Amino acid sequence: MYDMNNLKKLGQFDKLAPKAFEGFKAMDQAALADGAIPKKYKELMALAVALTTQCPYCLEVHRKAALAAGASETELAETVFVAVALRAGAALTHGTHLIGN
Repeated sequence: MYDMNNLKKLGQFDKLAPKAFEGFKAMDQAALADGAIPKKYKELMALAVALTTQCPYCLEVHRKAALAAGASETELAETVFVAVALRAGAALTHGTHLIGN
């Protein structure tokens, strides 16, 4: 189902919904650009989000971008555990809804 070649189809949105797609691309580029937060850290944040949403496309795109921005494999590994901690933490805090007062 997930095939990285599907990303080649993204250009079709430029024809089918050009204003929306251009808006998305502009927002995406602006959000991930170097700024007060360096691009490397933004890409690591994107990876943590992609790990929690479990998007294989985002994982691959942002893994490559993080490495290109200077991230190390150690930083990638630590990013994994940030995502793990947040997912586990969310399960724990939501678990409070299951127990009585």
